[in-house]
Amino acid sequence: MVQAIERGAEAYDGGESFAALLEESLGTSESLEGTVVKGRVISVDNDMVLIDVGLKSEGRVPLKEFANGGQPAEIQSGDTVEVYLERMEDKNGEAVLSREKAKREEAWTMLEKSFQSNSRVTGVIFGRVKGGFTVDLSGAVAFLPGSQVDIRPVRDISPLLGTPQPFQILKMDRSRGNIVVSRRAVLEESRAEARSELVANLKEGQVLQGVVKNITDYGAFVDLGGVDGLLHVTDIAWRRINHPSEALQIGQTVTVQVIRFNPETQRISLGMKQLEADPWEGVEAKYPVSAKFTGRVTNITDYGAFVELEPGIEGLVHVSEMSWTKKNIHPGKIVSTSQEVEVMVLDVDPHKRRVSLGLKQCLDNPWDSFREKFPPGAQLSGEVKNITEFGLFVGLPGDIDGMVHMSDIDWKRPGEEAIQDFKRGDQVEVKVLDVDVDKERISLGIKQLTSDPFEAATAGLRKGDVVTATVMAVTDNGIEVTVGDDWQGFIRKSDLSRDRGEQRPDRFAVGEKIDAKITQIDRSNRKITLSIKAREVEEEKQAMAEYGSSDSGASLGDILGAALKQRQQRETDGGE
Repeated sequence: MVQAIERGAEAYDGGESFAALLEESLGTSESLEGTVVKGRVISVDNDMVLIDVGLKSEGRVPLKEFANGGQPAEIQSGDTVEVYLERMEDKNGEAVLSREKAKREEAWTMLEKSFQSNSRVTGVIFGRVKGGFTVDLSGAVAFLPGSQVDIRPVRDISPLLGTPQPFQILKMDRSRGNIVVSRRAVLEESRAEARSELVANLKEGQVLQGVVKNITDYGAFVDLGGVDGLLHVTDIAWRRINHPSEALQIGQTVTVQVIRFNPETQRISLGMKQLEADPWEGVEAKYPVSAKFTGRVTNITDYGAFVELEPGIEGLVHVSEMSWTKKNIHPGKIVSTSQEVEVMVLDVDPHKRRVSLGLKQCLDNPWDSFREKFPPGAQLSGEVKNITEFGLFVGLPGDIDGMVHMSDIDWKRPGEEAIQDFKRGDQVEVKVLDVDVDKERISLGIKQLTSDPFEAATAGLRKGDVVTATVMAVTDNGIEVTVGDDWQGFIRKSDLSRDRGEQRPDRFAVGEKIDAKITQIDRSNRKITLSIKAREVEEEKQAMAEYGSSDSGASLGDILGAALKQRQQRETDGGE
């Protein structure tokens, strides 16, 4: 004000109207309200700064408004500063000044230029509001929506608070004081640039670092810095992984290798296990056939169980190799997932990456144990477990079964008849006939508990002996007879007589006794084959030898008559 008066005085001396100059000075000063003006720091007292802006009175500004970025204010007397003139004077006659609004006005001017040129601005996130955050853009306050913070959702924004960040202005309205900014737009632009550079230099076998972006049932998508690659679940680790979430989590930084890259489709296949040593190298030496190891059951299927010998090396225990005695049972009833089991290596195929394992081979073979304790000829008792059309199944020690074939139930009766004497649950005495460990079969017998009566009955008989038999049945092909204690014999039609005209079965009656010669003793079928014809031929030879031949002048009829008479005489003498 003093300066304006001084200028007015000088003008007055020059003939100008003092009133006109005063009016001009006041009009100019009043037009300064709501603008940024320059002033000189008069003094700094405690927390207030006294500033002269060329008006009739000075103004005071809080010292804290001169602080930047949380740092102490650096201002002293004599400094020239820009402040915002709100009013010419307040009730105390002092000018109302603001350094904050001056900075804001300055910032708005710079921000408008950046918005028009679509260039980035730097700001600091300093607070949280509904739907987003507040950003300090060199004095101007902008709104940062939550969706514009990052390309991916950010759970914790704490690391970004108080740190200068680049932003893109999306909207601004100076009249309303609204500014909307985006950090995501800046990141996406940088990401696109990085993507182009990465794709241009990408090669198979390249090792990169990335961040797990998403996890699916079949793998994980990894952000390599502008471009995503698929890390399939089978390429995460050498060991079995049922779901990628067992080894990875979203946001995790991982080191991966480019396995395959298609420049046309820009599909990238990644692997993690390829960065580790292949456990299948030298697997034959590590796991020789017949060696035993302890492993963990990792998976159970209908056809067997997978056992992990070491991370990355799994072998299959087929259901047929799980138990000696439990057949046709689901593997899950024998082992459980995560169970530690001892297994034997049965086969190794490094090319197909397969190891065949056996569980039962680490246990005693019950058929071996049974044979050691009950060799052929041993006797024991057991329970009839099942009855079939071909025999009895008997439960034996070791949770195994043996079979009594129908032909081994009774010496005399047919098996179909003898098996009717038994029912399930019966306790029976049996004799071990044979143990086949390879075929897992045990043959048992019941009739073998007693001696073979056929052997006893035929012990004194030999082929060629003449015996007395009883006719039991007459058939078209011959006659059935019994010898001794009702052992069966058979005389074929052609053996019924030396004379062809007499070879008629109807000549004989049931119950008739006849003499016949034994031509065969069939011990396997337990039958004796007889022949009347052979007896007659033998008797003729004996008669010829004893009474002479036809050359002596005696007729054949005379010789046979004499022989017959002699035989009848012997029978008469024997009867007496």
